[in-house]
Amino acid sequence: MDWDSPYSQRAEELAHELQGVVETLNELIVDHLRVAIEHDVRGRPPLDKKLQAARRSIEKAIRHLDGSGTT
Repeated sequence: MDWDSPYSQRAEELAHELQGVVETLNELIVDHLRVAIEHDVRGRPPLDKKLQAARRSIEKAIRHLDGSGTT
């Protein structure tokens, strides 16, 4: 048995959990933009930039944790 196997497995589990966070952020982003359009907001809503950046950061963490990405 590889000594780091339990840690690798937990890292992959965490990557899966983070994928759920990404999906929630995607829903929030779409809802936020929809409401902005309904309220005739011109340009990109300020919160959109923050939400998109958070989603990208979490996606990067997932790539690092799931073993398929390079570090």
